Amino acid sequence: MDSIDLRILSALQEDGRLSNQDLADRVGLSPSPCLRRVRALEKDGVIARYTAIVSPEKVGLPLTVFVQIRLARHDGDTVRAFEDRILGMDEVLSCHLMTGDSDYLLNIVTENLQSYERFMRDKLHAIPGIGAIETSFAFGVIKDSRRLPIHPAS
Repeated sequence: MDSIDLRILSALQEDGRLSNQDLADRVGLSPSPCLRRVRALEKDGVIARYTAIVSPEKVGLPLTVFVQIRLARHDGDTVRAFEDRILGMDEVLSCHLMTGDSDYLLNIVTENLQSYERFMRDKLHAIPGIGAIETSFAFGVIKDSRRLPIHPAS
């Protein structure tokens, strides 16, 4: 990747709905080469996908919960079963494999404490092989970004 590719990525992270013409203008290219570069970045998996960032509060999901999971066993079947079940849970926005005291860190959104309790009882506790669960509730957001720190040369 060269500095033009980095400028393209930076501009698209700022506004993924830019038209090709506007993007080309921002990065100093004509539209055809700009589109070729974007398509190459998509093909190479550098641009993984395009999405809308939705406000959780505006759609009735104001409660953010971070859950640390420690498995009781670390055999292949237990790990696969846990990860497969988590993949099917819409409430789980992200699941990270961790080092340290916990095996996994989950980021969960839900409507309220009652819906979180139902999620815990009906879904999370139903997964075999979990040894410990530790829950932390977020009561504020200081920064929430998916923008990578790409700093192209000007």
